[in-house]
Amino acid sequence: MEIQFIKYRKVYFLFSGILLFASLLMLIIFKLNLGIEFTGGTLIELKFISKVPSSQELQKILKESKISNPILQYNSKEKTVSIKFQSFQEQTQKDFLNKLRDRGFQFDLLRLEQIGPIIGKELREKALILIFLSLIAILIYVALTFRDLKWPFKSWVYGALTVIALAHDILITLGFLSFVGYKFSIQFTIPILVAILTIAGYSVNDTVVILDRIRENLTKTSKALPFPELVNSSLNQVLGRSISTTFTTQLVLLSLLFYGAKSLFNFSLVLIFGILVGTYSSLFFVGPILTEIYLRKTQS
Repeated sequence: MEIQFIKYRKVYFLFSGILLFASLLMLIIFKLNLGIEFTGGTLIELKFISKVPSSQELQKILKESKISNPILQYNSKEKTVSIKFQSFQEQTQKDFLNKLRDRGFQFDLLRLEQIGPIIGKELREKALILIFLSLIAILIYVALTFRDLKWPFKSWVYGALTVIALAHDILITLGFLSFVGYKFSIQFTIPILVAILTIAGYSVNDTVVILDRIRENLTKTSKALPFPELVNSSLNQVLGRSISTTFTTQLVLLSLLFYGAKSLFNFSLVLIFGILVGTYSSLFFVGPILTEIYLRKTQS
C-alpha cells in the first residue's frame, strides 16, 4: 500500500507553514543566543588538583561573581573545566578565581583568553559567507546533475528546489535553537555552527536522492505515467531507505546525547532535531512542492 504523499500535499504545506512562521517568530522575539565566539568574551580553563567542583557549585560561584550565561565544559579524566562567558572585566575574573580559592578548591590556571568583539564580528560575517557560498554551490551542483532532464522542468528548477528545502530545514532548526537558547541558555557556538552545516549536508543528500529517483523514473517511463503519480511512486520507493538511514543516525546521536561528554550534548540535540526536520522535508515537502509547481504550470 502506497502512502499518499501528493494527495495530502496541502496539509503538509500547512504544517511546514506553521513551523516556518513559528520559527521566524522565535527568531524575532528571542533571537539567537550567540556564544563568545561571535560576540566576544572570556575563556578560562582550570585544572583542579584534588576536588573538582560540581556544575551547580560552579554556577553558584559564577552568579556570585556577577557572571551570567556561562558555558561549562568538564573533562573529568583530566580534572579540567573550561568556562566561557561574555565579560571582559579583569576584576570580575579575579573575583571568580578568589571565590573558588575561598571555597577550598585548589587549581592551576591553564588558560585565560579574551575574544574581542571585532573578532566575533569577523566570525559572524565569515559564517554567513560560508553558508551563502554553500547554497550557491548546491544550486550549481544539482543543476548540472539534472542537466539531461528537459521535461517537465529545466535542471535549474531542481537546484532551486533543493536550496528551498535546505532553507526550510535550516530556518526551522534556527527557530528551535532560538527557543532552547532562551529557555535553557543554550548558546550558538562554533560546534553548533558545525551541527547546522552537517544538517545542511544531510538534508541536501536526502533531497538529491529523492530527486534522483524521480529523474530515474522519468527516464524509464517517459510521459506514460502522470507526473503526480510518478512523484508519489518515487517517494514510496525511497521511503524505506530514508526511514532506516534516519533511524540508525538517530540511534548514534541519542547515544551521544545521553552517554557522551557534556560538551557534545548541545551538538547532539541540534543534530537530532535538524535531521528529523530534514527527513520530513525530503519526503513531505520536496516531492509535493515539485508536483504543485507542475500542476500550476500545466493549468496556466
